[in-house]
Amino acid sequence: MKFSLAANQTSSKAQGALIDYVAIMRLDHSTKHIFIIPGMILAALLRGVQTESLLVSAVVGFAAAVCVASANYVINEWLDRESDRHHPTKSGRVAVQKELDGRIVTAQWFVLLSVGIALALTSSHAMAVVCAFFGLQGIVYNVQPVRSKDLAFLDVISESVNNAFRLCLGWLMVDSTTLPPGSIVVAFWCGGAFLMAAKRLSEYRQLSVSHGRDVLARYRVSFASYSEPSLAVSCLVYAMLSAVLLAIFLIKYRIEYICLMPGIIALFAFYYFIAMKSDSSAQKPERLFQEPWLMAAVVVVSLLFVVTTVLEIPVLRQFTEQQYISIR
Repeated sequence: MKFSLAANQTSSKAQGALIDYVAIMRLDHSTKHIFIIPGMILAALLRGVQTESLLVSAVVGFAAAVCVASANYVINEWLDRESDRHHPTKSGRVAVQKELDGRIVTAQWFVLLSVGIALALTSSHAMAVVCAFFGLQGIVYNVQPVRSKDLAFLDVISESVNNAFRLCLGWLMVDSTTLPPGSIVVAFWCGGAFLMAAKRLSEYRQLSVSHGRDVLARYRVSFASYSEPSLAVSCLVYAMLSAVLLAIFLIKYRIEYICLMPGIIALFAFYYFIAMKSDSSAQKPERLFQEPWLMAAVVVVSLLFVVTTVLEIPVLRQFTEQQYISIR
């Protein structure tokens, strides 16, 4: 793995200070760990609280997730510092503007990843394994010779698996003896792929017009193989896969939850609409909380979830059985 530098070359840029090394951890992106919460809720509903101390497990799990994600962000920003120069806003990132020491960045990545896995290990071996795979994703995504972020479609698929890891971490905080059903894990993975594809679609639409496709490809190599239609179609595919798998999970484990599907579909629709806007929040997911209609849809789905958790709807049972319409 080669992302360390033995020494820095002479540069006119200001030397990075401690605050700059903290900045590349992107702690402001911790809002993405909200995907841990559904895992906790589902585990509590379907399995019951199996962990001796849920509060301690939750605190440790969130801290571990933040550490591992920050380790991934550190190498992402460091290894993307040259390509980020071509992006209108990412060119302002610390690794582009400041002279950072590659040896310190390497040590920072190693310490964050080690601390994250060690914290997870105090909770359960399964959580430590998930955190290890979380960290491995950062290497596969960012580091040569694989560097999946340079490969069209594989970049989205490899990045979005983090959503599935977060779901599993939340589940393990409540029940360390099992993992979530495969249907919901892959549904979250596909849902994350939809989010990442929509982000790329938004970037492609905006930057190809304002800066041209050549600059866009210099910013992100995979864009050379993308087109607006291919990104739009991929969004549709990921959304459909996620919805189908979610429906399978909901019908199988609690049929009343199928009532959530209209709200979930609305979430996909609102997000896609946001991605199609100029200077979209989809390009910066940490800003999505500023989208009122999207947040309203989240609230509606959350309320529906609470209602369908306590409400029995016997008539829905017929959807789990074979039914034929008689014409006689």
